[in-house]
Amino acid sequence: MKIAVYGASGYQGKLVLTELARRDIEPVLAGRDLTRLEQAASAAGLLDAERRVAGTGDHAALVRAFRGCDGVINCAGPFTSSGEAVVRAAIAAGCHYVDTSGEQLYIKKIFDTFATEAQNAGVTVVPAANDGCVPVDLMARVLADHLGSVEEIITTHVIVGGGGMSRGSLRSLAETIDAVKAGGLTYDDGDWRPGMPARRTAIRLPGQSEATPVMAFPVPEVVTIPRHIRVRHVEGLTEAALGDRLNIPLTPEIIESLPEGPEEDSRRSQRFTYVIDASGTDGRRARGIVQGPDTYGTTAVIAVEGARRLIVEPAKPGVLAPAQAYHPIAFLDVLISHGIQWITEDASAT
Repeated sequence: MKIAVYGASGYQGKLVLTELARRDIEPVLAGRDLTRLEQAASAAGLLDAERRVAGTGDHAALVRAFRGCDGVINCAGPFTSSGEAVVRAAIAAGCHYVDTSGEQLYIKKIFDTFATEAQNAGVTVVPAANDGCVPVDLMARVLADHLGSVEEIITTHVIVGGGGMSRGSLRSLAETIDAVKAGGLTYDDGDWRPGMPARRTAIRLPGQSEATPVMAFPVPEVVTIPRHIRVRHVEGLTEAALGDRLNIPLTPEIIESLPEGPEEDSRRSQRFTYVIDASGTDGRRARGIVQGPDTYGTTAVIAVEGARRLIVEPAKPGVLAPAQAYHPIAFLDVLISHGIQWITEDASAT
């Protein structure tokens, strides 16, 4: 098995390389700068790994960079400006594709743009193979199967600690800040709509006696969940306190002055909690909870596991949501050994 990592020299890319090495999966390091690829190979202990140089503006070079690989993991953000080129090249090279994007509008555009192209090429594309979208999308499927029919799904993301964001994540945030501040898309009555007010302003999180104020936020699963669950309304939320932090200016100069990403100790002390509240058409309610450490490290595990599964357990070709590409419980159970816990609760706990 051979998997190309595009953006291999970035912060997330190097974590993906480390995970590939841990699993003894052969990597191909791909990116724009050979010197940085050499440094990434050395840092990951992959001195014999193949390096291939290609920029997103050169389609032919990108296709050559992926040719002969079984899959591509794209870690090169901001995806809004460069991700489509990598998807297009992966499809042309006949490679299954996942990326680590969390950019909601980009993710929707991949579904809207490449579904037929990927299907015709016999390639499976799963965008947003990250710490949030994959487990939350899979959990939504579990809850939907439990309830039978679903009226509403509301997901809430809360992350505590971690030493801050990587430069790549900050660049993605800066490029999409207007959509983020506006709350992103909501799925309502058969379509995705911008600017809808959140139905909830506070949610009681696991282990808390008081409700936490929340605000609308452009989480990826708002795009993916309606593709496999018949539901009238899906919205994403995060802590309202994040709103103040979004007003801090993010110029390129400020971003470049910051560390490449959080130190390992900071990452390991981080905790994420993702809550999925589902309401059935019959009035029943259920809640799913996913908790774990280290969003960047978890993303590396999920991206590698996601790409590996597309290769050894092929899904149908096309652009798929996580729950369309993977068996929900089987994938969630794999994450347990990496410190991720998931549970479902009945209405009395929500």
